[in-house]
Amino acid sequence: MKEIINGIQQIGIGVADAKKVFNWYRKYLGFDILVFQDEATAGLMTKYTDNKAFSRLAMLALNMVGGGGLEIWQFTDRIPEAPIKPILLGDLGINIMKLRSNAIDETYKELKELQLPFLTEIHTTELGWPHFFFADPWGNLVEMVADNYCYCSSKSVSGGVLGVVVGVSDIETAIHFYKNLLGFDNVIYDEKSVFQDFSNLPGGNASFRRVLLKRSVTTVGGFGELFGPAEIELIQIEGRKPDRIYKDRLWGDLGYIHLCFDVYGMEALREHAKKLNYPFTVDSADSYDMGAAAGHFSYVEDPDGTLIEFVETHKVPVLKKLGIYIDLKKRNPRKPLSKWLVKAMQLHRVRSDR
Repeated sequence: MKEIINGIQQIGIGVADAKKVFNWYRKYLGFDILVFQDEATAGLMTKYTDNKAFSRLAMLALNMVGGGGLEIWQFTDRIPEAPIKPILLGDLGINIMKLRSNAIDETYKELKELQLPFLTEIHTTELGWPHFFFADPWGNLVEMVADNYCYCSSKSVSGGVLGVVVGVSDIETAIHFYKNLLGFDNVIYDEKSVFQDFSNLPGGNASFRRVLLKRSVTTVGGFGELFGPAEIELIQIEGRKPDRIYKDRLWGDLGYIHLCFDVYGMEALREHAKKLNYPFTVDSADSYDMGAAAGHFSYVEDPDGTLIEFVETHKVPVLKKLGIYIDLKKRNPRKPLSKWLVKAMQLHRVRSDR
């Protein structure tokens, strides 16, 4: 069977205090479903950690409104490093995380009270999409986008991960990668100018080419309906040579470390990536164990070295104490899980600081 990419599962964020970051996103942005919290050694990632296997704490948090989650990742035997110089828009790598909101005015009002860095006004794009930007307390840039998609009603006025803004050195080459490997084949816009909505962000007062990509075909196997539609915005700066965001730093250091997709058919995907000349750089080859969850993961690099992770989930806990799990290996990969079963993950909701 051909590989199936169901949507963005999560964005990895390298942090210094995973529990503190989780509690902030839980409290203010609705990422209150803690799928797992696991401590182990990242032995398979040594290609990106200076050939050393470091210990880490990983927490996977979801927002049931719909969208991808957050993998909050912390070294436990090493102090993570910040970028050597400030990250500017257009630098190579994940610049901004996009979150969805189906009540953007209310979301803006709540976040404005927090006096967050780089908080912009709500701006409506030429395509009629209200959005605004801010930085979380650790300096990670976030774009909140008005989006009506809703998987499950929630007290949260914002939803999960909608996509990312990725800095690239050559947009045509990047489009080929994201279209042919990941299926983002629908160009929503391709514009070249100075953009008002970036002007208040670090390095934003410059000229960019921006291309917004979506998928013309949406697959919804497994948790695909929870993850919902996704978008990737590619930006290429003019008049400045961009830096690599993770140059001379390790995967897991502070910032957005990867973009992860939920997939089915890892072996077919491996062959597809190889034929496109984007071979897997990391491959767990067998089922990984994240304590309460299990599956198969791999990584590729986009043309500028930005890390893209693929996860084929085999097992997800519903009620771990009673040994109740969602087994994805024994079901039709093209059929979404029953909504009641996915909603059962709300048993993992965290209501107060851990």
